[in-house]
Order: sequence, then structure tokens, then C-alpha cells
Amino acid sequence: MLQLITNDNFVSVYHRVLSNHGGPRVSVASFFSNSHDPAKGASMVYSPIKELLSEENPAIYRDTTIGEIMAHHFAKGLDGNSALQPFRL
Repeated sequence: MLQLITNDNFVSVYHRVLSNHGGPRVSVASFFSNSHDPAKGASMVYSPIKELLSEENPAIYRDTTIGEIMAHHFAKGLDGNSALQPFRL
């Protein structure tokens, strides 16, 4: 979401964690929500921040919802590729 709302000013990196010592590694997942009401949060529209856009820097992503992004993410699975590709203009 940060990549989408910043119009690629903050780009997610390819996740490629390896253990330094051959043993187990620890990952911490972080989740956020824009609302305590999941139904409301799923329908809220997100787009690149208007103040970051200009003629020289047009929007890269279309308006979308968390619900639409999450539905696509779960349908595509974890294949190592960005879940944002279908939302590019």
C-alpha cells in the first residue's frame, strides 16, 4: 500500500531473506488497518497522494480498495511477484 499511495516513491523490495548461520530465522509480520470496521475499511478508496503528482510525475496506479488488493493478493498467492501489477495504469 505504501508503494501505491506514494506513487512508487517508496518501492517494496523483493523479499529474499536467508539465515546467516544455516539455522532457523525469525520473521515478524506487521499488519495495519484503516478502520475498526472491516466492511468500511475494505471499501475505502486508495490512490497515489495527489500532492506527489504532477504533469512530470503522473499517477502510476489507479484508484482501488484494500478489499480489491487483498482479493487479488490471496488469489495470486505467494509467487515472489508484486501484487500491485494489476493496479498499474
